[in-house]
Amino acid sequence: MFSANSRAWIHPLLCLIFSLVSLDVDGGPVPMTILQSAVAKGAVCLDGSPPAYHFSPGFGSGVNNWLVHMEGGGWCRNVEECVERKGNFRGSSKYMKPLSFSGILGDNQKANPDFYNWNRIKIRYCDGSSFTGDVEAVNPATNLHYRGGRVWRAIIDDLLAKGMNRAQNALLSGCSAGGLASILHCDNFRNLLPASAKVKCFSDAGYFIDAKDISGADSIKSFFTNVVNLHGSAKNLPPSCTSRLPPSMCFFPQHVVATMRTPLFILNAAYDAWQIRNILAPSSADRGKAWTDCKLDIKHCSSSQLQTLQGYRSQFLQALPASSSTGMFILSCHAHCHSGDQTTWQAADSPVIDKTRIAQAVGDWYYGRSAVRKIDCPYPCNSSCRNIDNE
Repeated sequence: MFSANSRAWIHPLLCLIFSLVSLDVDGGPVPMTILQSAVAKGAVCLDGSPPAYHFSPGFGSGVNNWLVHMEGGGWCRNVEECVERKGNFRGSSKYMKPLSFSGILGDNQKANPDFYNWNRIKIRYCDGSSFTGDVEAVNPATNLHYRGGRVWRAIIDDLLAKGMNRAQNALLSGCSAGGLASILHCDNFRNLLPASAKVKCFSDAGYFIDAKDISGADSIKSFFTNVVNLHGSAKNLPPSCTSRLPPSMCFFPQHVVATMRTPLFILNAAYDAWQIRNILAPSSADRGKAWTDCKLDIKHCSSSQLQTLQGYRSQFLQALPASSSTGMFILSCHAHCHSGDQTTWQAADSPVIDKTRIAQAVGDWYYGRSAVRKIDCPYPCNSSCRNIDNE
């Protein structure tokens, strides 16, 4: 299912790449910092190139506020998959192109009222481990560097030196694999910032659940186990989880959030497009390709497939934290990632729950204007959904 050579991965990967290029943006390209100083620390991409991030400085009342957003883009669980990533921007800064900011990173006050004038950073994702890897040895035959955890710390240290050590407000966010990283690194991020700062975390489409596939196999559990073992991730996973469970289980947010100390907001589709394709109905569990059309468009699902999807939604909701202090916005959409695109973050026709758009919900939660714990009704009740994949 997760093989680098599997055709099942080709279409989703191309969709992700093109969606990145086509995002609605507020302005021109944001300068990219290639962090050459990180190389001496061994904090490098899969191919050994230095890590990178984009930085748009804060202004006005937001000059001491920091939003650090981590890019998504899946994982590599074996040498073959990581070698493939090494030849593109998912594994090397040599292939990274300029990008513009939109959605939660946008600088337009009307479109992003709560964060538009903050220091806004996007950390590029080039390690394939949700910024958790740390293996010292490098095989000269492949020249693969499993150093995602070091990359994260090197960039955070650089931002601290640039003024984040004086932060008054801070938000660690991310989409997909980056959304998972925002959970895994949340408490550590809190510890690195001033005790007086308001620090919270925001995960967009990063709440991957521990669920069996349609054949009854634990495909995603096996996949995450391979990722954690290959990248040496255990040392960078939350100790509050690894002290209780095997490290690979701590790649699932449902086993981490109960012991988190830092406030968290979860934005996710209950019928997350990536999870449906790769957790519920991976190719390895669908040899007859009966789910092919359904996975691409929920409108093409049969009645029995819809019943299965409703069961998956129930599992997803059961895996969410019970604490009322955790903010939530759980849509009934067949989509993946909403916060990085202005059309889904804050626009006239953006997705809503109870007439509330995502930008308002996240802002209300961050600033404590109101408690936000919104869970949508089951598909197909929400006509405002956009079936997008904006990783």
